[in-house]
Amino acid sequence: MQIEDKKFELYLSEEKIQASIKQLAHQINTAYAGEEVVFVGVLNGAFMFAADLLKDITLECEISFVKVASYKGTSSTGKVHELIGLKTDIKDKHVIIIEDIVDSGLTLSKIYSMIDHNSPKSVEVATLLYKPEAFKGKYPPKYVGIEIPNKFIVGYGLDYLEKGRNTRDIYQITE
Repeated sequence: MQIEDKKFELYLSEEKIQASIKQLAHQINTAYAGEEVVFVGVLNGAFMFAADLLKDITLECEISFVKVASYKGTSSTGKVHELIGLKTDIKDKHVIIIEDIVDSGLTLSKIYSMIDHNSPKSVEVATLLYKPEAFKGKYPPKYVGIEIPNKFIVGYGLDYLEKGRNTRDIYQITE
């Protein structure tokens, strides 16, 4: 697959993605049985993952979204900007942040600070993809679908220059 000036090859199939989402939903349903949860999806990348995850969540829950930006092209800028803030009341509620991918952890730190000052009962992270070798943050994800190497990927919500989000599979850059 070609997007702009970069070539990508199939990395994770739709079947593998969906199987890991079902497993994550089961873990969350078990951990929070009988509890109310507020899911906070991180736009734009997590929109597909959030939609598919919530289809398998059986808990009483709400979903809200925030939007932050830290990437330009294929690399992080090192700065995270809040574009859309949290509008949902999360005081004394369990919150699960839904991320498409956790790599450096910079975005997650910004989102934690946005959420934490609203006095939630607890805050955890569910991510479809996790790059442990790239992680430098304070808040590692508790619920991880698939650990991957530190390579650039697109598809299933993830983009390159805002393109490539609309695939069922995930592709890795071939450079």
